[in-house]
Amino acid sequence: MSGTHEYRVGIEWLGNRGTGTSGYRDYGRQLVVRAADPEGKHEIEASADPTFRGDADRWNPEELLVAALAQCHMLSYLHMAVRAGVVVTAYRDDARGTMRQEGLGGSFSEVVLRPVVTVADASMADAAREAHAEASEHCFIASSVNFPVRHEPEIRIAR
Repeated sequence: MSGTHEYRVGIEWLGNRGTGTSGYRDYGRQLVVRAADPEGKHEIEASADPTFRGDADRWNPEELLVAALAQCHMLSYLHMAVRAGVVVTAYRDDARGTMRQEGLGGSFSEVVLRPVVTVADASMADAAREAHAEASEHCFIASSVNFPVRHEPEIRIAR
């Protein structure tokens, strides 16, 4: 499958408290993220990180970036597992991103994915572990960032 793919989203700021951006403390950081074609997709309630006067009850862009990397790796991994004959029965991840702030800006220095993968049989464990490298090579999001995305997988055998 080749070609160009376009992904469209819309955002709407909800933080005007009546005076707009009249001062740094005078506006809220709340927003919603919507699919361009919202048919059937839920809005994502978002905000800035609490460090930057955001709402801790809403997703922030830094969390969404880490989530996108973890989700992309998982989907690529499941495909590579099928190709390798590995039967995955469960998958979860405790992904963590590290961002360094420098003045008003900053950047991520790394994201570490910690997938815990359960496979159907012990004979699949080595191939299951190896599939992470191939999945990493094929993850569109990981290929698009300028910082390392490391993997610390744990392979478990189903009972």
